[in-house]
Amino acid sequence: MNADNKPKVALILGDPNGIGPELTAKLVAEKETPGKAHLIIIADQQVLDEGMKVAGVNFDYRIADTVNADIFTDDAPVLLGRPIFQVDGTKRGQVSKVSGKYQLECLTRGIELCAQGVVDSLCFAPLNKEAMHLAGLEHEDESGLFLDLLEHKGDFGLLNTLGNLWTSRATSHVSHRQVSELLSEESILTATRVLDKALRASGNSNPKIAVAGLNPHAGDGGMFGSEEIDIIEPAVRLAQKEGLNVAGPFPPDTIFLMGRDGKYDAIVTMYHDQGQIAMKLMGFDHGVTVHAGLDYPVTTSAHGSAYDIAGQGIANVRALKEAFLLAISMSR
Repeated sequence: MNADNKPKVALILGDPNGIGPELTAKLVAEKETPGKAHLIIIADQQVLDEGMKVAGVNFDYRIADTVNADIFTDDAPVLLGRPIFQVDGTKRGQVSKVSGKYQLECLTRGIELCAQGVVDSLCFAPLNKEAMHLAGLEHEDESGLFLDLLEHKGDFGLLNTLGNLWTSRATSHVSHRQVSELLSEESILTATRVLDKALRASGNSNPKIAVAGLNPHAGDGGMFGSEEIDIIEPAVRLAQKEGLNVAGPFPPDTIFLMGRDGKYDAIVTMYHDQGQIAMKLMGFDHGVTVHAGLDYPVTTSAHGSAYDIAGQGIANVRALKEAFLLAISMSR
């Protein structure tokens, strides 16, 4: 941590064809933002300036070609003006291989800065997975890129937060047809471990975790499926033996009511939409995604690149702001 005790955060503008640049500009322009962290913005200068124009905001920043020990001389954000975004042949609001390549290059640079100790954490605006796949991303999402770059071998999982309620997933970006075959004691145990560890890193010393079932009524004693009996219950017992404060499985259609009411701090879900539908219904405009288990906090807003409103200046910055604040909290 730097001498003034402010965390150092790398900010990435996400998909340049989406709402990411304008959201990042809104975030950085807020009066209190520079006082919370030292900022390194990883972006082509024209992408940042266009984001400021669309958002109707203006702020001063310093441009640095290289990173050195004196890069944080004051509160002004520092812009690393590379990689370059080749705008020819790409338009706002459209998927493109060019924008996907740019996104991957920015993410790679951000992770490198974390690994080099230049920054404490990384926060990025909404990406577009289709564009990144067109540009050569071989993983289901950007988390696979992070794991490769860091040669990470330990537990990892995608978490979502909404205020004080957190969720993790035993399976993630896969088809529903694959969920049952990919579900295992280990996948559930990993999702529980990374949730517990991340909550503790954010300041919760004894998180209460609930595990959702997979089937209607959590299987109803095996009447509607046996995954709860064969896989989920044994995984919960293993987690309890490890000392985790966990219970379940609970019927998936009611567990989020208990989470909403504060009876549990976190919920382990069995597949992507089981948690995402509930969380986005409760608060689409301020949900956060955490890439948990890495050596560095990596956060983003839980919504997408919103091509339908990109360039209009109306995108809500709240979710990205929450992601930024969580990156700061976990950095400490």
